[in-house]
Amino acid sequence: MKAAPSLRVPERQGIVWIDCNPQVGREMRDVHPFLVLSPRAFNEITSLVIGLPMTTAQYNPDNPFAVAGGLAGCRKAGPISFVLCHQPKSFDWRLRGVKRHPIGTLSAEVFEQVCERLNQIIQVA
Repeated sequence: MKAAPSLRVPERQGIVWIDCNPQVGREMRDVHPFLVLSPRAFNEITSLVIGLPMTTAQYNPDNPFAVAGGLAGCRKAGPISFVLCHQPKSFDWRLRGVKRHPIGTLSAEVFEQVCERLNQIIQVA
């Protein structure tokens, strides 16, 4: 019997596809890009990944908790996308079978904006 192929451990600032189901209320559902916030060592040891969902929903330009520019230029995503800083989540990345997004990683500039916006919400630093 062959072992299941090993998944690449998600890296901080990386973008992966993740299935957000099951969901309730206003939480995101289905498969979406997901920005990884937690470091690789944490992700590998715990099998969890902490991050933020991403969307191209066009009602987000007025959302004060969304950072624009996450997937700009991605053929599937369209011209404008948003990182939803008000919906931090953790998922078991191994059991959910995450896959690397074609964009790979978020730009350092947008990642910094995301971290600043998230810190305004949860005030860690």
